[in-house]
Amino acid sequence: MTTQLHTRLRTLRLSGMIEALPARVAQAEAAPLAPLDFLDLLVEDELTRRADRLFARRLKQAGIITVKTLADFDWSFNPKIPKLRLIELASARFVPSHGGVLLIGPPGVGKSHLATAIAVGAIHAGHRALVRSTFDLVADFAQADATGTRRELVRQLTQVDLLVLEDFGMKKLGATAAEDLLEVFVRRHETASTLITTNRPTQDWGIFLGDVPAATAILDRFLAHAAIIQMVGKSYRLRLRSSANAEE
Repeated sequence: MTTQLHTRLRTLRLSGMIEALPARVAQAEAAPLAPLDFLDLLVEDELTRRADRLFARRLKQAGIITVKTLADFDWSFNPKIPKLRLIELASARFVPSHGGVLLIGPPGVGKSHLATAIAVGAIHAGHRALVRSTFDLVADFAQADATGTRRELVRQLTQVDLLVLEDFGMKKLGATAAEDLLEVFVRRHETASTLITTNRPTQDWGIFLGDVPAATAILDRFLAHAAIIQMVGKSYRLRLRSSANAEE
């Protein structure tokens, strides 16, 4: 590749072509390619690189550090988990219609894995996602209150295509949390999708939120268009712990 060509491709921000060009030239020399075929391969290389970079950027924006997929999930351990419904949800077809998902079940049955896999599926489908645990959410609201950035936080939680709230009910939230969350759910109602994982029945939400009317209003909006997935089974974590102990 000449310096001039490299500069021109760099100016056009065609880094995928720059990276792929030496290999494509060698391919064309080894097995002659028609000019249009050669160009088509380079364009495909560029588009692939851009898609990979966008995917990586949106994973980071979503707060997903470790990618989880349904292919990694051990369906045989808990065969009662509804595999077909979860595969459909991971296709993200529910996101454009602003549907919701409630994964409810005891600790250790794979709710977080499946929630992350669904979020990854949504990102693959071109949507923006955000994954936050209840513990992170408590810290987010506390920091927002301390720094005067509450409006920015609510906007972030409101505007993302798919908001995933994990371990809902695992920790008592702050005094204003019910009102904060109600605003988020009101703004997201019929405009965006929300996925919640919890081991607490919905009738307990008023207790851990400390505000029964707000919890009722949240549930009214969330459950109106939500798929409720009951997760029944044994704990993967206990199985892994037992396996580790057996190996010692």
